[in-house]
Amino acid sequence: MLHPKLRHFIEQEILPFAEIDAAQLWDAINLLIDDFSEGTRTLLRQRQDLQRKIDLWHQTHRTLDEKKYKKFLRSIGYLETEGPDFSICTENVDAEIASLSGPQLVVPLKNARFAINAANARWGSLYDALYGSDVIIAGEDQNLMSGYCPVRGKKVISYARTFLDSSAPLLSGSHADVVRYQIDDGLAAIMNNGLKTSLKNPVHFVGYRGSSPNPSSILLRNNGLHIHLVIDRDSEVGNSDRAGIKDIHLEAALTTIMDCEDSVAAVDVDDKITVYRNWLELMQGTLSAHFTKKTKEIARTLNNDLRFLDPKGNEFKVAGKSLLFNRNVGFLMTSELATDSSGIDAPEHIIDALLTALISSIDLNNSSGYQNSKAGSIYIVKPKMHGPAEVKFTCELFSRIESILRLKPYTIKLGIMDEERRTSLNLKECIRAAKTRLVFINTGFLDRTGDEIYTSMYAGTVPEKDKIKEYEWIKSYESRNVEIGLSCGLRGRAQIGKGMWAMPDEMATMMQEKIKHPQAGASTAWVPSPTAAVLHAIHYHLVDVKKTQENILNQNKTSVDSLLKIPLKQFSEDVSEKFVEHELEKNLQSILGYVVRWVEHGIGCSKVPDINNIGLMEDRATLRISAVHIANWLAHGLTNQEQILETMQRMARVVDLQNSNDPLYTPMAENFDTSYGFAAAKALIFENHALPNGYTEPVLHSYRIKHKNRTAMC
Repeated sequence: MLHPKLRHFIEQEILPFAEIDAAQLWDAINLLIDDFSEGTRTLLRQRQDLQRKIDLWHQTHRTLDEKKYKKFLRSIGYLETEGPDFSICTENVDAEIASLSGPQLVVPLKNARFAINAANARWGSLYDALYGSDVIIAGEDQNLMSGYCPVRGKKVISYARTFLDSSAPLLSGSHADVVRYQIDDGLAAIMNNGLKTSLKNPVHFVGYRGSSPNPSSILLRNNGLHIHLVIDRDSEVGNSDRAGIKDIHLEAALTTIMDCEDSVAAVDVDDKITVYRNWLELMQGTLSAHFTKKTKEIARTLNNDLRFLDPKGNEFKVAGKSLLFNRNVGFLMTSELATDSSGIDAPEHIIDALLTALISSIDLNNSSGYQNSKAGSIYIVKPKMHGPAEVKFTCELFSRIESILRLKPYTIKLGIMDEERRTSLNLKECIRAAKTRLVFINTGFLDRTGDEIYTSMYAGTVPEKDKIKEYEWIKSYESRNVEIGLSCGLRGRAQIGKGMWAMPDEMATMMQEKIKHPQAGASTAWVPSPTAAVLHAIHYHLVDVKKTQENILNQNKTSVDSLLKIPLKQFSEDVSEKFVEHELEKNLQSILGYVVRWVEHGIGCSKVPDINNIGLMEDRATLRISAVHIANWLAHGLTNQEQILETMQRMARVVDLQNSNDPLYTPMAENFDTSYGFAAAKALIFENHALPNGYTEPVLHSYRIKHKNRTAMC
């Protein structure tokens, strides 16, 4: 039975636009909840049973024999036998997923402004991204507060022309020497020496605006991604540019994951309705946000498609918005959104899947105006699934929802996040279970590391948090994900993704490091902002992902044995107290800085300053790592409760100082006994062994609800 508020929301705001009979819907929903609630609980019990067996095995086998360990995992069904080779057969997949490669944003769906910015990040200004980031060295132009700096502007333009020379080179000369572009049997460029040249590869030119002799913009395409040259000699920048180019817009975030999970703090029916309403307005193309920025009132709405003329003068459109996925919640949490026939709160993921699909069906039935999927599909990313049985169960849930909503079979497509150890070890069989629906796999180092530590909690002591990625398992994990995905036929049908760049202010470093993702064969990778999406798009012009994937298909595959190598460090008995204390300080400051915002402000994802005041993107996945890491050191005697509590109190003062300019912030250090943020952080560490797979949701939800109730009483 649905919560009255949720039922009212569906009746009043969704059903008027959906092609479904309301009377039949309620009965079908009640039956759906009953039929899939017990199955969810059974799968969760299997997770816990496997974890108990693994804990016991490590507690009774103090020395790790890798062959015996692997045999044990097979004996309990944790490591499954791989079947014969196969290829997925997913159909009706949009090009942004199936055939194009580019950046991907992940954004909390609860925040309308963030959601609009992300959807609109399909396009972004290369000039703005370069000018406002650290990619361009500052030097004498480092003071940017006084307005446009011509010196820095010249550096930006020079960088952009070098990019054009590599992405759409001219037959002779450089784009830096062009004084005028014109349309003359293709794209022609008049050089500063008076000579005319053309593109080295004419197919790079796909469209323009304005007149043929004097176009106002030029549309190029390389590796499937568009480059838009905006020409305006009357603008401040264009007036000083040889070719009159005002800006260069890059097609950037081809896809965006609208997140209901790790980056969202949604703990009750009101929160969830806000999330669902934003999804509804996205699917209708009506979502807007109004806010004040520097005393100026700003309204944000969704972009329209872009119109151009092709080389023959015929009008065509290019997508102006990202293709949207919805990341539902995982299996773990129940919700007041609905109860089963026994009066027990239903698993939240069932309601998420149903509401996501119901709302998305409005988009599918919209023959005019805004459409998310041109191919007629609904895209749902499912996080934190453990192994093939849970993937199979999700596909059965989707089939049932399709029947309720009278959608064609396999309309609802599935994205599998390879972020749990049991899924990594059995990835091929997970893909097989979803071979008619699969459109996405990825590696997520953050949650995957949390599960690696928690699963092997009693195997031994893990190294410092920053060192874990240097161990063999992570290289195997990253390689096998791409190798298995390609061997299962994802190329040309589904995305293979890589994880988040967590330092949104460190764009120069990102440009050096994140090119490794397309070089590894990933067709997409997560970025933390629209600016980062524009910059990361450059990598997909430099790397032909399709050719890279062809090469990987012909390489030897990485063995599962390397993935089973647990990242353990042998600490000497006289490990220094300073070493342990420093690691605790980093972890605890990170935990407190994130948790206090989650619990007391309802912020599920934000840029949180670390102990060195470097802003890092934090969500529940980063929190999970920090909490299980300290729990591991506590379990193996490197620290104790007294030391942790003392360090927490010191780090609370650091976090308080970092938030001192926030008038809504309540200092923890003045309220250790009453601060729900501080209490939640303690519970995440000292009760970590009791949290299923180390997930942080149960604690965060509990204390967030307590805080909301206390606030409501004041």
